[in-house]
Amino acid sequence: MDAWMVHEIDAIDLFCGAGGLTRGLLDAGINVLGGVDCDPACRYPYEKNNRIRFIEANIEDVHPDELRAMYDNGRVRLLAGCAPCQPFSKYSQGRDLSQDGKWGLLYHFSKLVKALQPDLITMENVPEVVRHSVFDDFVGDLRKRGYHVHYQVMDCRLFGLPQSRQRMVLMASRLGEIRVPEPTHNVASFRTVRDVIGDLPPLKAGEQNSRDRLHVCSRLSELNLRRIRQSVPGGSWKDWDPELIANCHQSERGRTYRSVYGRMSWDEPAPTMTTQCFGFGNGRFGHPQQDRAISLREAAIFQSFPPEYEFVHPDSPVHMKAVGRLIGNAVPVTLGRAIGKTLIEHVCLTSSQICQSYASQCPKPLAAEHS
Repeated sequence: MDAWMVHEIDAIDLFCGAGGLTRGLLDAGINVLGGVDCDPACRYPYEKNNRIRFIEANIEDVHPDELRAMYDNGRVRLLAGCAPCQPFSKYSQGRDLSQDGKWGLLYHFSKLVKALQPDLITMENVPEVVRHSVFDDFVGDLRKRGYHVHYQVMDCRLFGLPQSRQRMVLMASRLGEIRVPEPTHNVASFRTVRDVIGDLPPLKAGEQNSRDRLHVCSRLSELNLRRIRQSVPGGSWKDWDPELIANCHQSERGRTYRSVYGRMSWDEPAPTMTTQCFGFGNGRFGHPQQDRAISLREAAIFQSFPPEYEFVHPDSPVHMKAVGRLIGNAVPVTLGRAIGKTLIEHVCLTSSQICQSYASQCPKPLAAEHS
């Protein structure tokens, strides 16, 4: 690389999903060239909101030459990605996932790193990923190839996300030492449920807002309507009349599962958004005040997507399960923005150091020698 050039960063987003990481990188000032994902439902939101090429393919089928041709040789190259986390998630503990093909996705990521030799790499995943050998192999391969690597489990509330979400962030660089982003918020400045959805139009269970199709919530059975009416913010099913409590929660084991059928609290961050976050019985996903589960739009806002972000083509119906999957699997935009800003700062710093080192080796100007 020419030490005197001011470099811009070109990125390719593997496992791009609906575009959370891409949106954050773009907001930070990084030039994203394209996203790769095998889910066809991701194409519309990714391309519509970001105006960037979407490549529908399994990562194991992507040829390095196709990605290499997208990069500009005069810029810093970033390869980013968040491999599907289901095999590593705490929600999968105790289940036999040994035959799950997702286990090998990090190895395919590593193969693309070997072929493309990007200058920068970032990866985001659930905290549990660090306990698995595939992650150790991934980090080991990076270090063998000369990358400086740093990773850390991060509390996304510290970056302005209005949601309790722990994620492992890895950053690697061939340019020099690198660190994960520094927090921008603290406990006193955590963003709350009220901060981000307090002004949204009210809904009844099963209703859809006429001006925003994504502001739609699931229907509730008569039994669940009775349950949510007895639910209090931050409480659980233990607040209900005995006849409303499900049989599974009356067993010795079931009594420990208190984080279901609950309401959020107005003045605290939301719980972790999952792919099932639109269901009242799937977690603490009840609205703090209204007798319903949160809407898809509210879930997307908790993931820090812009309020106007589109997930479904105007001519297509809104399927709760399909859109919930896109939202729950996404990298929060605020985390992507923090990662992008950190990468830009890293490139500026290392480029400056390279320039200073290069300048110190140059002969002094003749005028200076005769002064």
